[in-house]
Amino acid sequence: MSRRSESGARDPGFPSRRSVLATIGALPVLVAATPPAEASAVVAAARVAVDPSVERQAIRGFGGMNHTVWISDLTPAQRETAFGNGDGQLGFSVLRIPVHENRADWSREVATARRATEHGATVIASPWNPPASMVETFVHGGQSNAKRLRYDMYGAYARHLDDFSRYMRDNGVNLYAVSVQNEPDYAHDWTWWTPSEMVRFLRDHAGSIGTKVIAPESFQYVKSFSDPILNDPGALANLDILGAHLYGTPYQSFPYPLFQQKGKGKELWMTEVYYPNSSDSADLWPQALDVGEHIHRALVEAGFQAYVWWYIRRGYGPMREDGQISKRGAVMAHFSKFVRPGYVRIDATSNPQPNLYVSAYKGGDSKVVIVAVNKGTSSVSQPFTIVNNTSSSVSSWLTDASRNLAPRGVINAQNGSFTGELPARSMTTFVTG
Repeated sequence: MSRRSESGARDPGFPSRRSVLATIGALPVLVAATPPAEASAVVAAARVAVDPSVERQAIRGFGGMNHTVWISDLTPAQRETAFGNGDGQLGFSVLRIPVHENRADWSREVATARRATEHGATVIASPWNPPASMVETFVHGGQSNAKRLRYDMYGAYARHLDDFSRYMRDNGVNLYAVSVQNEPDYAHDWTWWTPSEMVRFLRDHAGSIGTKVIAPESFQYVKSFSDPILNDPGALANLDILGAHLYGTPYQSFPYPLFQQKGKGKELWMTEVYYPNSSDSADLWPQALDVGEHIHRALVEAGFQAYVWWYIRRGYGPMREDGQISKRGAVMAHFSKFVRPGYVRIDATSNPQPNLYVSAYKGGDSKVVIVAVNKGTSSVSQPFTIVNNTSSSVSSWLTDASRNLAPRGVINAQNGSFTGELPARSMTTFVTG
């Protein structure tokens, strides 16, 4: 059984996933929550300089997965919580759905996808398996019944992906992109691909797909899987988005120099993860702050343009099974509600002191958004300066052990300079007036 085909609170395949991750390093250790930080000392930090004139990557958005064959669909109310951007809503702007191998299941994904697009969200889709008629079995290591796409079915498979895109469009959903394969390098429960097979499909067949194409969606952002795509001009020409998953990927592997060298004109998306695990409640604090650091590093160090969670609604996800936003969800919302599609990440002092992570973004409305993650056990009095900015006021929102996205009023600014108070073990988003 797939780790994702479950209906309970935990993924049944997670032990095998965990055994794989154990080979690249121990999972983060859960630290017990400490009392609120009001009694802790306040630490002064080096000034954070934000320069809107130095642009990094355009941000496409933040979101998660809906898979109605493996778990129940989002309810109408949960769709509003996920994709609306009012009070008590996540403000997600990306929805990922599956390309089901059976066409009879395609209609199951329409309702949530249509509502997401009505909220302005981008919808992408990933297949786990081609239709059964296109698949053959082979021996893969110790797996005697491994699956792969038959070589004489590459053209038919491209038509299958294009047919799904057309079907969704005919039902009111314009897919932004479709993937060739979900996790082709971790496919014990679905379809395997080698890098050379992926290159061949992209080069010879992906050009016939009438929407943007995502590949390879390696489960650990394994560069040896995507390097051959970047190094093959024909395959690269038919790739629009280099997609990756970050399960157990160490931070030092986040940068991708070859993509920076050869990926001009292509997008870079993180299309699936849960972090730090799927076994703990998403409401554990300060563990949920790990999600904030993970998103920060994915945007700042890896340069991803989108950050997409696994299941939107799950006990370990941004929305609990009761439809309420979890602590992990509140942390994600510090980005998703304020850093809207089309915003651009701009230069900022990213690590002014240990355990403090800062990133900044600007929108077409001239707003500047600063997101600060304080994982330290002391409050920080943090000075900020936004270069060539005349804002006189800054609004802020806070999540900590006892508060979720709580508005903190308006801070006076002078010539773009202000001081923000960052409580211990907290997440704060600042938005210029």
